[in-house]
Amino acid sequence: MRKINFLARLFFILFYLSSAHIADSQMYTEQIYKFGKVLDWINKYYVDTVNQEKLIESAIIEVLKNLDPHSAYHTKKEVKEMNEPLQGNYEGIGISFNVLLDTILVISSISGGPSEKVGIQAGDRIVKIEGENVAGIGITTNKVKEKLLGKKGTKVSVSVKRRRVKELLEFTITRDKVPIFSLDAAYMVNNDIGYIKLNRFSFTTMKEFKKAMAKLREQNIRHLILDLRENRGGYLTEAVKLADQFLEDEKLIVYTEGLNSSRNENYATSAGEFEEKGKIVILINEGSASASEIVAGAIQDWDRGVIIGRRSFGKGLVQRPLNLPDGSMIRLTVARYYTPTGRLIQKPYDRGLKEYAKDMIYRNNHGEFSHRDSIHFSDSLKYFTLKNKRVVYGSGGIMPDIFVSIDTSWYSNYYRELISKGIFNRFILNYVDNNRETLNQKFPDFKQFNKEFMVSESILAELINFASSENLKKNDEEFNISRERIKILFKAYVSRDLWATSEFFEVINKRDTCFIKAIEVIENSAFYNKTILNR
Repeated sequence: MRKINFLARLFFILFYLSSAHIADSQMYTEQIYKFGKVLDWINKYYVDTVNQEKLIESAIIEVLKNLDPHSAYHTKKEVKEMNEPLQGNYEGIGISFNVLLDTILVISSISGGPSEKVGIQAGDRIVKIEGENVAGIGITTNKVKEKLLGKKGTKVSVSVKRRRVKELLEFTITRDKVPIFSLDAAYMVNNDIGYIKLNRFSFTTMKEFKKAMAKLREQNIRHLILDLRENRGGYLTEAVKLADQFLEDEKLIVYTEGLNSSRNENYATSAGEFEEKGKIVILINEGSASASEIVAGAIQDWDRGVIIGRRSFGKGLVQRPLNLPDGSMIRLTVARYYTPTGRLIQKPYDRGLKEYAKDMIYRNNHGEFSHRDSIHFSDSLKYFTLKNKRVVYGSGGIMPDIFVSIDTSWYSNYYRELISKGIFNRFILNYVDNNRETLNQKFPDFKQFNKEFMVSESILAELINFASSENLKKNDEEFNISRERIKILFKAYVSRDLWATSEFFEVINKRDTCFIKAIEVIENSAFYNKTILNR
């Protein structure tokens, strides 16, 4: 019976994988029988015990690897972890934390979440969970998540050590849905330019975007910098809705088409809220993929805004999730997406998956991140924008209108180790933890902090000494190369821990070359218009 169930599951899986690609039904039946027979013989005659589930998973993975780079198999656990960020929430107690000096340190309670409602504060240390000691035992981040995450409605008790309070504070927290935000930052750069950064396109992206825009409109926003750098994509529908905010009614945003799926076109449904009301600059880089490229491609093709940065990732394949009986899933590529001009953004993958995975290494070695003229497109990939007939290219990501090279002037090995070994982050956590009350008293709001807070030489000296205690010796030459970067990053992290990620980006963007270029372009109307008009 076990073998029958095993083969039944196998046939069900192979149906999904094969039915769309094997037109001849007789061949399909023969191949299913052939593969099933091999596995049946393995069960009957193989010398050792075989893990059937692992065998099937391995077979599925190998089949999908031979299709394209983005068709993939995901276990039940992976499906859950993958869906949470896109669904915009998870179930737990709602804290941002770090394990510092073998103790769970609360960085912040998520606004409106279960922990905030019961009074958990930034700087609290969780020392017991359900009466069990969790301090000084070598607890890991994953173990913390295992203990604190759980189904909505379930309860967990925690004992908290708070500064200036002698006794442990006891809290019982009822787990609930906790939001995961796709919007990292939204603020006014100056009197009329607003900035919004999106880290993904999730189920809640447009809700977050509209809420942010409403606040910016209250501050008289006229022009927008939309930052899609390192945004790996997400829901196609949310990308379409976002592009709709900037385009006229009935403008094509994107279309998809595949061998077994007819052409599906997505249009702007109404005159966008930002249509002809202001300038738009979209920031992209090599980490901008999929849904990000849909938005950037539509804006570029309709000559609606200026794209600044570096060539995007180049993912133009559409995956359909197909759920399997045990909770696992395959994401099967069913179509390609095209920008309004007909550009396919997907970069080539005909040299195999290994070469495809090395694309960013090739780009870097070829100098693409530093020099625009290192990028060459074939004339066969040339297209013209729909309004002003500017030249754009397909099959390899979105090429920006204005190229900004990657800034490595501040990079050093000392800086790399300071960050990669977690030394910098641990020092920041200690600094904020030890100085939170003083900082809050001296800087009651972010505006004052941003204007007045300076990273002193004494703070830098403390950082250097802390790094030395963590076996990272100071290199004077390398430290001086990275000094200004370390100072701005220190201030940004402190602002994040005292306020939120929006404040982090408001600080860090002051030295960001793409961001600075975006402001220059918006403030220079003649140059902005010339870029779009191509004359």
